[in-house]
Amino acid sequence: MIVALRVFFLDIDWVDVLDILLVALLLYQIYYIVRGSIASRVFLGYLLVYLFYLTVKAIGLQLLTTILEYFISVGALALIIIFQQEIRRFLLIIGKSTHIPNSQLFRRWFGQTSASESSTPLKPILEGCKVLASEFTGGLLVIGKNDGLEKYVQSGELLDAVLSKRMLVSIFSQYSPLRDGAAIIIDGRLRAARCILPASENDELPTTTGFRHRAALGISEATDAAAIAISEQTGRIALAIDGELFVNLTSTELEERLQKYLFETSRPRRREEVE
Repeated sequence: MIVALRVFFLDIDWVDVLDILLVALLLYQIYYIVRGSIASRVFLGYLLVYLFYLTVKAIGLQLLTTILEYFISVGALALIIIFQQEIRRFLLIIGKSTHIPNSQLFRRWFGQTSASESSTPLKPILEGCKVLASEFTGGLLVIGKNDGLEKYVQSGELLDAVLSKRMLVSIFSQYSPLRDGAAIIIDGRLRAARCILPASENDELPTTTGFRHRAALGISEATDAAAIAISEQTGRIALAIDGELFVNLTSTELEERLQKYLFETSRPRRREEVE
């Protein structure tokens, strides 16, 4: 037996309530992804227009309903173009939430390794960042995890060199031709330098946020890579992970966050860790 409730001119049953709740949850998740960017204002504006369209259609104003239908049909295509970065990020989050590539069964059948089995050493990275910060030398490092970074690698100078503290310091030294842009580290190799990264368009960032920090945040929004930005003015170290920027980190804090993100997130906790 379906119980219907009449509210003004609408007949509402439990299926409609469930539908409304699911749509509200979906809209909240979309807004959570695009908040802080210019696209969030477009999203809110389009949502208000659509709610106005539903109200007009329910009342029965045929002419205004027809006009709004044409506007919404064209607006849907415009939204896909405007929100292409946010749509990609949304699908990336869904892909990450499944954890399929990190499962033992998936790696057994397809021969992939988890982040805990990565061969990227942290010691030369941490030592290099410490030297750059102490000398107030700006730097931008990207450490790959699972997502491919080849298009960013191709934008810079290919190196494919052994990762070491001296290499990192020399790349970002004052007279190095490779100091502008980012150095990308993949599987323990220094793949490229002077690479171009996408800058974050997050409106919530302080106006004092420099280009290095915006680029570090941008690559962390577009991929699952970790990015380290070292300020040339203050010598402070910042880390961008999953679209979040952690600033004023000490060497110990940087090591802990990198260790947890790159190596421990996919590794089952030991019994003593659980207890």
